[in-house]
Amino acid sequence: MTTPLSRTMSSHSKHDDHHSDSTADTPTEEPQENITQHISNLARQLSRVSTTAGNELHAFSPQPGTKLDPNSPTFDPRAWVKAFVRLVESDAGAAPPRSLGVAFKNLNVYGWGTGAEHQKTIVDYPIDVVKFLVGLVGGGKKRRVDILRNFEGIVDEGELLLVLGPPGSGCSTLLKTIAGETAGLEVGPDSYMNFRGIDEKSIRRSFRGDVLYNAEIDCHLAHLTVGETLSFASSAHSPRHVPGGVTRSQADTMMRDVMMAIFGISHTVDTRVGSDFVRGVSGGERKRVSIAEAALTGAKLQCWDNTTRGLDSGNAINFCRTLRLQADLVGVAAAVAIYQAPQSAYDLFDRVTVLYEGHQIFFGRINEAKQYFENLGFECPDRQTTPDFLTSMTSPQERRVRSGFESSAPRTPQEFAERWQSSPQRKALLQEIAAYEANHPPAQRLEEYKSSRRAEQFKNQRSKSPYTISYLAQVKLTLWRGWRRLLADPGFTIASLIFNLIMALVLGTMFFNLKDDSSSFYYRGGLIFFALLFNAFASQLEVLTVYAERPVVEKHNRYAFYHQSAQAIASYIIDLPYKTINMIIFNLLIYFMAHLRRDAGHFFFFCLTSYLTTLVMSCIYRTLACVTRTTHQAMIPVSIISLGLMIYTGFTMPTDYMLGWSRWMNYINPLAYAFEALMASEFHNRKFACAGMVPQGPGYDELPANSRICSVVGAEPGSSMVDGDRYINMSFKYYNSNKWRNIGILLGFLFGFLILYIIAAEHAKPPRNKGEVLVFRKGRMPSNFEKDHGDVETQATDRPVVAEKVNNNPSSGLTAGASVFHWEDLCYDIQIKGKDRRLLDHVDGWVKPGKSTALMGVSGAGKTTLLDVLATRVTMGVVTGNTHIDGLATDSSFQHRVGYVQQQDIHLTTMTVREALEFSALLRQSAEIPRSEKLAYVEHVIDMLDMQEFSDAVIGTPGEGLNVEQRKRLTIGVELAARPQLLVFLDEPTSGLDSQTSWAICDLIEKLTASGQAVLCTIHQPSAMLFQRFDRLLLLAPGGKTVYFGDLGEQSQTLLKYFERNGAPSCPQDANPAEYMLEIIKPSNDEEAEKIDWHQIWRDSPEFQEVKQELSRLNSLPATRGAAANALENGDASQHKEFVASFSTQFREVLIRTWKHFWRSPTYIWSKIALIVLSVCLSWV
Repeated sequence: MTTPLSRTMSSHSKHDDHHSDSTADTPTEEPQENITQHISNLARQLSRVSTTAGNELHAFSPQPGTKLDPNSPTFDPRAWVKAFVRLVESDAGAAPPRSLGVAFKNLNVYGWGTGAEHQKTIVDYPIDVVKFLVGLVGGGKKRRVDILRNFEGIVDEGELLLVLGPPGSGCSTLLKTIAGETAGLEVGPDSYMNFRGIDEKSIRRSFRGDVLYNAEIDCHLAHLTVGETLSFASSAHSPRHVPGGVTRSQADTMMRDVMMAIFGISHTVDTRVGSDFVRGVSGGERKRVSIAEAALTGAKLQCWDNTTRGLDSGNAINFCRTLRLQADLVGVAAAVAIYQAPQSAYDLFDRVTVLYEGHQIFFGRINEAKQYFENLGFECPDRQTTPDFLTSMTSPQERRVRSGFESSAPRTPQEFAERWQSSPQRKALLQEIAAYEANHPPAQRLEEYKSSRRAEQFKNQRSKSPYTISYLAQVKLTLWRGWRRLLADPGFTIASLIFNLIMALVLGTMFFNLKDDSSSFYYRGGLIFFALLFNAFASQLEVLTVYAERPVVEKHNRYAFYHQSAQAIASYIIDLPYKTINMIIFNLLIYFMAHLRRDAGHFFFFCLTSYLTTLVMSCIYRTLACVTRTTHQAMIPVSIISLGLMIYTGFTMPTDYMLGWSRWMNYINPLAYAFEALMASEFHNRKFACAGMVPQGPGYDELPANSRICSVVGAEPGSSMVDGDRYINMSFKYYNSNKWRNIGILLGFLFGFLILYIIAAEHAKPPRNKGEVLVFRKGRMPSNFEKDHGDVETQATDRPVVAEKVNNNPSSGLTAGASVFHWEDLCYDIQIKGKDRRLLDHVDGWVKPGKSTALMGVSGAGKTTLLDVLATRVTMGVVTGNTHIDGLATDSSFQHRVGYVQQQDIHLTTMTVREALEFSALLRQSAEIPRSEKLAYVEHVIDMLDMQEFSDAVIGTPGEGLNVEQRKRLTIGVELAARPQLLVFLDEPTSGLDSQTSWAICDLIEKLTASGQAVLCTIHQPSAMLFQRFDRLLLLAPGGKTVYFGDLGEQSQTLLKYFERNGAPSCPQDANPAEYMLEIIKPSNDEEAEKIDWHQIWRDSPEFQEVKQELSRLNSLPATRGAAANALENGDASQHKEFVASFSTQFREVLIRTWKHFWRSPTYIWSKIALIVLSVCLSWV
């Protein structure tokens, strides 16, 4: 079997073992009996080795508890991969080995733009339509915007490339270009890329799954468990041949378990993945799920874009070690962009490239990079890691010029690029690329690579297909996933069934027990019409279903898991049980409550016709969702088509009243054929008693029978009965002979639209991404912005990361805190599948004014959970323990006195930065503060956070608006604008940021503490210099158990001495203390290391006793500070209300914001206008 970890074996299986080989000792003469004894001992030893190897070699069925068992605490990933490689090499049916690498030169990537972007409003939309039409015929002014300029490099098999650069420097674009993800971009015609003798076109077309691009954003189906998510990924790339005599299911499960063990998420196998809105695993664990899912693709060339975002330094290093393992044993080539790379992770790579505003300023071996820039005239400060030093080259404020090089050292990106172009290191790189081209000429290995790929694919899969499993297997797999999703989240389905049941009862009550006479003719037609529309239009919500799945489907399609059309078929099939049950419930109640034709055959025909109509309309709506790119685009045709279908069904406007030019709408209307069939079924071969004869009244009853007629269409003179066939023929031109013909037409519609839906789903495209381009309100763009921000990806220029201070007093304008927030014996328990689970276990601590406390721990240790509990943001579970302010229990004013910067940057996309800050200030600051003072404070926050340059920029969506750094600044600013009096919680404010921006965020934290604010901040992957900027540390182990709480000390000596004193190895002088401590407390496979219970050591330590004594002192403060206690209780009255601002203020501000939102949403407003106009036009015809 060929697997994700090892699909390219050959010589790589021996790469890691060659150091163990040694030359044989020179034989010496020995007595015969000694030789015999030696041979006997050797035979027994070899027998034992053979037995052990037999027990452990089988990677798919290892002995429980051995180092090959992923469920064992002694599991060894390296040993497992070695054992697996041996197993595959010994199997004659395995696919031949293959590998990939890439060499590129003259790589230029650019886009086309119109210059500066302005926010669109309702009045701009018609103008933009005209400009678009002019652009189609060649008009309009667009300019080329360069993103990558003249890049060169090489990543051969078994090599790792580290891509360094700040956000906006081109890292993502470089990785996307290598992986072929160039939608919306253009690659220069002279650009050259060689994938070890395979041309770029073949890679993109036939081997897409062998080149991976893993995006920074986690995208999963939130209601699936981690185990189900990874089982799906493993099965989607399951090869044709499974070695070792195990079933395919067993092999896929083993691959899943191995990946979960490697990335430390085995304990989450039955936990939901979750999302920002669905509770599941922690953010760090979700990131590791994304990594494991991507690793299961088995890609030969992997591009990882800031994948370590949200991971602690230990897991970030473990990720890099896993890549190193794949490179050494399997021959995988990988390019990794990391914004904050630990030194130990940096040392695992082979090559590094540094990017500066779209320019390449270095590419070479990792041991040459530091020296190269030092030779240019720069120096590396003490305790600064090499990757931070390399990244600092892109920051004028961070890089340090050596004495004597002030005039010669490069300063601008262009100067750095020119020095690189003329360097001997670049000449050596070009020679290496030339040698690579000579060894791997284009198209040389294409057939060999195809044969290896073909041996891996299922037999009934196309040879040129990028997918591994067959189309039928893809449909089955996505069906399984859809069923698991339905079981995991049945709430919406059940709610829909209940709603439809209620609607059936309401509709059935309105038409209850219709009479069997002519008075019921109109009501029978109306009931059939409404029932048909309800069955048909109930599928409109499936548009939202398609869009909810689309991001995951697009990602899996890039991973070559399955065809998009396979998911479309599975999604359609998985809805059939719901549609069937809904049809039975709804139609059963409607049919018999209304007293329609009481005949089994006609009832089942009614159900059949309604069901076919539902299926046809479902295909139509899903097709519209696939051919559009946003929900707003989809809802316009959905609404218009629904209205047209309703009008031209034949009930509200009979065919005789339809104008000739519009009659075609009735011919292509599936509802029209269904309505005719149902009316024919209800009225055919039935005689209805006349409910009223005309003329009628005194003197008319004696008239001859042929002088009177029933007062309905289709009646015959003199007859007191009305023929149903005659009624539908004369009223609607319907005939019973068309009934089964119409069923056939509905089937034709069904198969036609189903095929169209499958085709549309297969070729569905995501919305185009404009890149991280700032969008400003008209007239609010800074005068120098367009000149300085000409690059699509470049948002960070040479502006200072920390702008010049407008006030020498850093505390100016900020509210200084005077109270101490402390907590004791804090526990948090929730129920998962009926079992209690403790997330926080007797956590103690405090946050004092003017001090910053770092909250750290491995991913999943409960850091965010602790912040949620302390900030009283949890809505489920049981919280025990005490939280106090100066010894007084927290009250209703607590939430108004703190700021909570959450990990997710959630904002209203149409607002500007300044408007978002003003909204927070006006509604969250005390009602006693004047409005002018609140707005002035907003300006101070903008200055303090250095947001002047983009203060009038629109927030936008990720990728089209503020970049990651700017969003994080805004998120912090929104909380500061509320003017928290007590403290500020920050949940991973540096996650996803480069070291330069992280340093700026720490500058901000120091500003807050200098103002007297108390700060509690969770942080991942801090460098040694950044870590030292905090005053105290609260360290949590898995399970929410405290490992350490106290001062860091100078150079973290207090912390290091504590661990060394309690049995930890000494921290090396050049090591990062943050990485050191996380590595120490991380659960280890080493049985000896597991014996150290750091939580219990903490509970038994004198430091813990000191914490308890301090908490006791804090709890006694009310008895010694009565005045302060009274001030706390009798402070600002508005702080004790649920809302600080009055209702009139809330209404005014929310109304203004809502008006701005709709005014700046032209697509939504104009779609509504178009719908109304077209609806009126349709009603006229």
